[in-house]
Amino acid sequence: MGILDEDIEQVRNAADFVQIVSEVSQLRKVGRRWQGLCPFHAEKSPSFSVNAEEKLYYCFGCQASGNVFRFVQETQHLDFAGAVEWVAAKYGITLRYDNERGGRERARKQVLTEAMERAVAWYHERLLTGADAGAARGYLRSRGYDRDIVERFRIGWAPEEWDALARTLRAPVDILEETGLGFTNRMGRPQDSFRGRVMFPIFDTAGKPVAFGGRILPGGNGPKYKNSAETKLYSKSRTLYALNWAKEEVSRVDEVIVCEGYTDVIAFFSAGLPRAVATCGTALADEHFRLLKNFATRIVLAYDADAAGQNAASRFYEWEQKYEVDVAVLALPPGSDPGDLGRDDPEALVQAVKEAKPFLEFRLDCVLSRGDLRTAEGRAHAAEEALAVIAEHPSELLRDQYVMRVADACRIDSQRLREHLASAGNRRTSTRLNVDQRSQNPSRPLAGPEIQALRLAVHRPESVAHRLEEVLFADEVHLAAFRALCQASRLEEAISRARPEAGALLQRLAVEDAEADPDDVMRLLVAGASQRAILRLQAQARASQTPTDYAPTIAWLKLTTEQLWQDETSIGAAGQLVAWLVEFEKEGG
Repeated sequence: MGILDEDIEQVRNAADFVQIVSEVSQLRKVGRRWQGLCPFHAEKSPSFSVNAEEKLYYCFGCQASGNVFRFVQETQHLDFAGAVEWVAAKYGITLRYDNERGGRERARKQVLTEAMERAVAWYHERLLTGADAGAARGYLRSRGYDRDIVERFRIGWAPEEWDALARTLRAPVDILEETGLGFTNRMGRPQDSFRGRVMFPIFDTAGKPVAFGGRILPGGNGPKYKNSAETKLYSKSRTLYALNWAKEEVSRVDEVIVCEGYTDVIAFFSAGLPRAVATCGTALADEHFRLLKNFATRIVLAYDADAAGQNAASRFYEWEQKYEVDVAVLALPPGSDPGDLGRDDPEALVQAVKEAKPFLEFRLDCVLSRGDLRTAEGRAHAAEEALAVIAEHPSELLRDQYVMRVADACRIDSQRLREHLASAGNRRTSTRLNVDQRSQNPSRPLAGPEIQALRLAVHRPESVAHRLEEVLFADEVHLAAFRALCQASRLEEAISRARPEAGALLQRLAVEDAEADPDDVMRLLVAGASQRAILRLQAQARASQTPTDYAPTIAWLKLTTEQLWQDETSIGAAGQLVAWLVEFEKEGG
């Protein structure tokens, strides 16, 4: 039984999001947005912002984000349907339910899953037998992957062709789009999402294919990894690569190894440790821990946990307490990663898992190993840095245990260190209070003409939408955000369909004010794109046997760019430059 879509939309439109948030956190209006203390993490200075019109929220402190229903789910501990019902009851809306909807949704998911299964099989067969997959097979062999590994993980190859998969599957465009396998290009034709990549299929815990991760071959163009966008089948924060294969071993030994990439997972399996999983192009999140705690109580991190700890140690400690798990860290030899070590010395990888250290111990050892413990000054500095790490842990008893370790390592009286730790805690509290008193602004707005253009496209699309083109964006994330906006009918849809970094950017921009003058932003944006084109032409001229052929075009670009700053010629110059830049890009610039 499901709630009718039109009723969900009616509830969304009727909800006073500011009123709902105000029940758990006091808000005040700042410009066009509302701001207050975040209900999802402890803070003294408000970093939580709400876009009342779009009914979206974003925290600049902990990066919590979502829409009105997600907020109710998290604060009231409800599932999605329960959140809709909670909001509907609040505003006196009677919901209608479709008894057939559940069956239709299941049938639709079955169709999508079957399309994914066919895609997995086709990519896999293409890798094994395709003449165009020779380089891919060579790359996999260089990584130590024999046929058994390729078949075990159903690794595949997406050819360079624009629509090879779409033509083979002969699936309707809506199926390609809903699975993330393809999309409709500007010519109105189906086009594959993945091209020229080694394909790692991603399965849910039941073993059904839900997404792909594509790895470009060495020397290829584009980002190293490309992951499927979120779909009806796939949620990045609720999916872990290889958990479908690892879950039995994870449950048996009560331990799971969490990696950053697919090849790292395969290295652990090949080394005789078939209990490794990987996040799918995103950082570890609360939902991942909620999933993992159903299978194991010991979680071993097999990536740069020292860097992760510097940014999110409090979250790891919170997850340990919340889900009653122990987080440990793999200590790998300097300069190595699980993939390399698993290929070159699998026994060392197995030993590293056996010797994995508790999260706080690992971070403390990193600090002490970097310190110069030969001198009094070095020991004092190392002790101060170590105490800062210890202070982040919520357990007083555990903090005291590690204080004694620092005392031994740095040859400093443990009582002196305890007093220093307590004093430092008081100073941090005082500093936070002073910051709260000085500023109510949790974060400066992001700057730059590309950001300004995106902010206008989010809040005042009528002012720039007809003037923006992809060629005006140099930053890859900014371009992805722009594309997501172009392909969606609503901001929330753009956020959910965009790749993670672009979606996070749009979520943040949704709660920032757009006060810039559109004409000024366009001048800067077009001028920047023109300057990039000039530099490319100049480079081509230097490499050409007839460099003078480029001179007229470069001169025209410079002259027309100067006209951007003259009121009487600005609009015409911008139009001419954008049209030229689009053609230049089409021709391969």
